[in-house]
Amino acid sequence: MFENLQNRLEKAFKSLKGQGRINEVNVAETVKEIRRALIAADVNFKVAKDFTDTILEKAKGQDVIKSVSPGQLLTKIVNDELVVLLGGQKSDLQLSASPTVILIAGLQGSGKTTFTGKLGKYLKGLGRNPLFVAGDVYRPAARQQLKVLGEQVGVEVYSEDGSNDPVSIAENAIAYAKKNNHNVVVVDTAGRIAIDEQMMQEIAQLKRSVKPHEILFVVDSMTGQDAVNTAKAFNDVLDFTGVVLTKLDGDTRGGAALSIKTVVNKPIKFVSMGEKMEALDVFYPDRMAGRILGMGDVVSLVERAQMAFDEEEAERLSKKIAKNKFDFEDFLAQLQQIKKMGNIKDLLGMLPGVGSQIKDLDIDDNAFKGIESMIQSMTPQERSKPEILNSSRKQRIVRGSGRNIQELNKLLTQFEQMRKMMKMMNNSGGRMPKMPNFPNLPGMSRKM
Repeated sequence: MFENLQNRLEKAFKSLKGQGRINEVNVAETVKEIRRALIAADVNFKVAKDFTDTILEKAKGQDVIKSVSPGQLLTKIVNDELVVLLGGQKSDLQLSASPTVILIAGLQGSGKTTFTGKLGKYLKGLGRNPLFVAGDVYRPAARQQLKVLGEQVGVEVYSEDGSNDPVSIAENAIAYAKKNNHNVVVVDTAGRIAIDEQMMQEIAQLKRSVKPHEILFVVDSMTGQDAVNTAKAFNDVLDFTGVVLTKLDGDTRGGAALSIKTVVNKPIKFVSMGEKMEALDVFYPDRMAGRILGMGDVVSLVERAQMAFDEEEAERLSKKIAKNKFDFEDFLAQLQQIKKMGNIKDLLGMLPGVGSQIKDLDIDDNAFKGIESMIQSMTPQERSKPEILNSSRKQRIVRGSGRNIQELNKLLTQFEQMRKMMKMMNNSGGRMPKMPNFPNLPGMSRKM
């Protein structure tokens, strides 16, 4: 989301290269460029001006020690102020009550129901027993969509298909939750617009009736500055407790994320990317600031890996690697685990210094499908002993997978390189050898 902003900020910092000291003269143009970059990213003008004025004030006259360049020092100042702009520290859900009632609100099409599904999976990961409430009585198939998502994440859905009164549905759902040991009730509501007085009064009545402990306002990041204005209008009616930014993987400028905390003075609690139920992250201002400035977000990457990878499977795999018996069956299992972690390009962007390197890399979300289809077209014996793959076996595999012989040969070469690297690691006591030069995966190409 912040790709263009990141590129422009990098250029701004480079203009200080070679300077021995930050002063009002040499930093003024850099700060002006930062302001232009923020406004181009659709950040609220007043927010951008106040932000850069603070940076200019803090940067004036600061000494640059030998080991730190002026550009690095200004990056540090900008990073600190970005963290403040984004909220300072993470804001946790208040889950002390039983049942805790969470009301989901937002515009039509902002991704409320999908977020509800993701939130249910997140709550189950915390050891909670959530209940979804189908409170959108207006959108066709809204109730059915929530039931499908509930089945996906293993959360029960309370629905009254014969009722069109969201207030009574929510009240009955809370009573049901108390009787059936659900300690969190998540109420999915209908999308509405701020100028629709009747709909706004309805959700205000819903708030008064169910007295939610959390009201999460779901914002589509793609709407830019309009999202901030809408959030302000909703906050005047609901006084919500937190913001959720959805569709951060879209082609958007990011102004909503950088403006919304200042304008409505409410914390961003979650960020959401893609349709997968695992693609939900707790919002950490310091981590987001690091990603905007190209510093990566290794901590979030590790947390995603911990959620996706099974400890018993990892132990089993480590024993096979130690015996040099890693095969295509293991490789396929690892691909499945990686896919659970989310969008591949987004994961690569979490690595420090990689964000700017992959901006022209076009990585299909289905990049692994070709590899999976070729492995799944192998017999169990071929997966465990790929060296037996002769010409006739290869032809059968490419016919069964819909790929071509060149792709299969490339996969076999990559896999053999990987096995050699693992063997070298075993022989060197676990030290990482020089990485082999892997060719591109099917589905991954560099835009010209």
